Amino acid sequence: MLASSRDYVRKYPVATKRVLRAVLKAADLCAAEPDRVARRIVSGGFAENYDYALQTVSEIPYEKWREYDPEDTMRFFALRLHEAGLIKSSPQKIIADGTDWRFLDQLKRELKA
Repeated sequence: MLASSRDYVRKYPVATKRVLRAVLKAADLCAAEPDRVARRIVSGGFAENYDYALQTVSEIPYEKWREYDPEDTMRFFALRLHEAGLIKSSPQKIIADGTDWRFLDQLKRELKA
């Protein structure tokens, strides 16, 4: 999940789309080349053990962003937070007022593999 302020997205739409594109391409790379990513994690000092890094990267379903409906995901988690009393707004209000799928929709078409 990525979050940003409305003002930032409005003021910097190109940067917003570039950040989202980079995150989605990184997820695709993790799914396609977990061994390469694990080596990079270790060489970058984020983990010490290559085998553990590889296991972690291999077990996380990075490719699922292409399959899941982000609105359904937001609805699910907003409902859980609402039920727990952590947020007062309804899931419908959060989706209507707090989400913008334009960049994701554009990038899904652009990054089709």
